[in-house]
Amino acid sequence: MGLNQNTSTNTLGCFAIIANMINSRAKGARAERQWRDELRAQGFNAKRGQQHAGGQDSPDVICEELKGKLHFEVKHVQNLNLDKACEQAERDAKGIAWAVASKKNNKPWKVTMSSETFFKLLRDGVESL
Repeated sequence: MGLNQNTSTNTLGCFAIIANMINSRAKGARAERQWRDELRAQGFNAKRGQQHAGGQDSPDVICEELKGKLHFEVKHVQNLNLDKACEQAERDAKGIAWAVASKKNNKPWKVTMSSETFFKLLRDGVESL
């Protein structure tokens, strides 16, 4: 009986972990669609990255006007570890400029990038990336 009880508890725990992973993935995909829509609303041609490019390190959202110039990492979390998100974006960007688009529930989008990229954009525009 103890074996069945432990097995049952372990099985429920596994289901909870899998359900959480699926919910997290769905939440991420939803945030990517929202950021894509935000870019579109601003006049940019944008689409979700992984569903089109397929790679694990492909950008979350691809903006055609910035393709190959700016890598987007999209996060929708209440307690963002900004350093970790920026490290992931920089790593996945593989040498091009990167930006983290982040959002909390019921709050507007925020965009974080390196100061080097920010000042380059201010000085020289998107073409400089």
